[in-house]
Amino acid sequence: MDRLRAFLLGLPRRQKRLLQVLTDILLVWVALWMAFVVRLGLDEIINPLAEHTWLFLSAPVISIPLFIRFGMYRAVMRYFGNDALIAIVKAVTFSALILGIVVYWYSNHQNVIPRSIIFNYWWLSLMMVGGLRLAMRQYFLGDWFAAVQHVPFASRDNGLPRVAIYGAGAAGNQLVAALRMGRVMRPVAFIDDDSGISDRVISGLQVYKPKHIQQMIDTTGAQEILLAIPSSNRARRREILGFLEGFPLHVRSVPGFMDLASGRVKVDDIQEVDIADLLGRDAVPAQADLLEHCIKDQAVLVTGAGGSIGSELCRQILTQRPKVLLLFEHSEFNLYSILSELEQRITRESLSVKVLPILGSVRDQEKLRDVMKTWHVNTVYHAAAYKHVPMVEHNIAEGVLNNVMGTLNTAQAALQVGVANFVLISTDKAVRPTNVMGSTKRLSELTLQALSQEVAPVLFGDGSGVSQVNKTRFTMVRFGNVLGSSGSVIPLFHKQIKSGGPLTVTHPKITRYFMTIPEAAQLVIQAGSMGQGGDVFVLDMGEPVRIVELAEKMIHLSGLSVRSEKNPHGDIAIEFTGLRPGEKLYEELLIGDNVAATQHPMIMCANEDHLPWGVLKLKLSELLCAVQQDDYSLVRQLLRDTVSGYAPDGDIVDWIYQQRRLDP
Repeated sequence: MDRLRAFLLGLPRRQKRLLQVLTDILLVWVALWMAFVVRLGLDEIINPLAEHTWLFLSAPVISIPLFIRFGMYRAVMRYFGNDALIAIVKAVTFSALILGIVVYWYSNHQNVIPRSIIFNYWWLSLMMVGGLRLAMRQYFLGDWFAAVQHVPFASRDNGLPRVAIYGAGAAGNQLVAALRMGRVMRPVAFIDDDSGISDRVISGLQVYKPKHIQQMIDTTGAQEILLAIPSSNRARRREILGFLEGFPLHVRSVPGFMDLASGRVKVDDIQEVDIADLLGRDAVPAQADLLEHCIKDQAVLVTGAGGSIGSELCRQILTQRPKVLLLFEHSEFNLYSILSELEQRITRESLSVKVLPILGSVRDQEKLRDVMKTWHVNTVYHAAAYKHVPMVEHNIAEGVLNNVMGTLNTAQAALQVGVANFVLISTDKAVRPTNVMGSTKRLSELTLQALSQEVAPVLFGDGSGVSQVNKTRFTMVRFGNVLGSSGSVIPLFHKQIKSGGPLTVTHPKITRYFMTIPEAAQLVIQAGSMGQGGDVFVLDMGEPVRIVELAEKMIHLSGLSVRSEKNPHGDIAIEFTGLRPGEKLYEELLIGDNVAATQHPMIMCANEDHLPWGVLKLKLSELLCAVQQDDYSLVRQLLRDTVSGYAPDGDIVDWIYQQRRLDP
């Protein structure tokens, strides 16, 4: 059977059509002969083919051209659907009507043919022509028993993983069809909240209520649940995931409608549960005027364009139709990756945006100034930074030079050229920091705050003492962790679960704020359009999440159990490794309590203390000198003196500092 199926599928298209035409001619003849049998019976019928040869010749002559006209031979049998069935009904009905007219006309001159013959011919043709195509579709899909799996003794085990589909709507039915066609998983049941369709059979699958999931597992042997509810909000998805967590099932999902519509994914692109669903919070709709205010028809520069936040900023900036988008990145691979993605999107959506990749470092102020001047940049989104806390803790000099001096160089270049808008992407770790990364990001904020207060500042490192007219509006946007970023714990947990564990968590009580990358980037763009200059905007991150609880949920939703003292026979253990250098148990978003609402419900404006530009320049000069001399004790002290609330925990763990202490 498999060889025959492969042979038929491998035939040239012309031969397939010829085979279909010959088969339909045979079916038309059989239907016409059976019409006589149904009307006259086997006893009275003599030989209709001999008595009514003209009728048997006329039937295919009338039918086949109509079948061709209605596109019955253009439909691919494996993807045979409702439209093709409707075409068959129309074609067979028209052919029967025309044949009836011919019979009526011919009967006035020759032997009378019973009128019921035409009616019998019509419904028999429908059954044979349409039924054969439906049967062949199942044959080519290799799933003969899909429609009869609930018939006793008709089920079979083909060795494929058994999956239940949560959601019996359009997405669920499309998913079932895709899974049957792909033959990678075997759908065995639907689960749906709608009581009106519970205990019904849809696409050959029994529909169960959520409260009957255990019964479904016992009956069907389902091993996974696929969420096919792309239109549900995050609060509802979180509720469903919380309920499913109690069952020994691996939970995965199909993409949302926007991803399907954009062509980025297909309905059968099964993916792990979006961790954002566990947070249960829907993104607030964007305000169009804030999104396009600093972007539309303007030249926009993104530093760190290849990073997790920078690349998402580029994607969303592209939708606002800038005149030119400059991708500034020091990693060649990251720059190539985001450029390729954006170019494909521009081609696919026929956008008229000019995207230019520029290799460079934010430590090179002259290069930054030349880029901004050459393309008359209107808005800068400064996302370039080192953000991994332990990594920066072990490489203090790089953290200071990249985060502090890189921000200073970019800001001064923007000020020199007269860039209208400058937006710094900051972090919640800048609030009362315990690590170098957080303190350098807060120092970056202080730099922009100080520059914003100066009408004509003398720039840092400018020995001539010439003042620069400040036409740049500097704003900062502070938020917590983003899901799926290069430093996020989520990809690490997925990898550890896949390898069998254990999942490593630094401390049982550690908590973090989380937000999706697209939501954070969208809010950054909107926040950057507000304020007068020197504003520190804080994104509403919702409630903080305990990392150990997140780890437990991810294990449960993978269909596994947590190994612990209470459950020594569980699948995956959670190990606590201890806080890493510079790591805090919890993060904060505000230094003080002085916060004001803005026109966007998810964006707040913090009113925080800052230093005068003249004082800050002296601090920056001392800090740069200490870094150049590898005096990390002095670096720590200067950061303490400058950054309010900086309280480093533990010894200095910079690699160079430690090695020099061991080998003076």
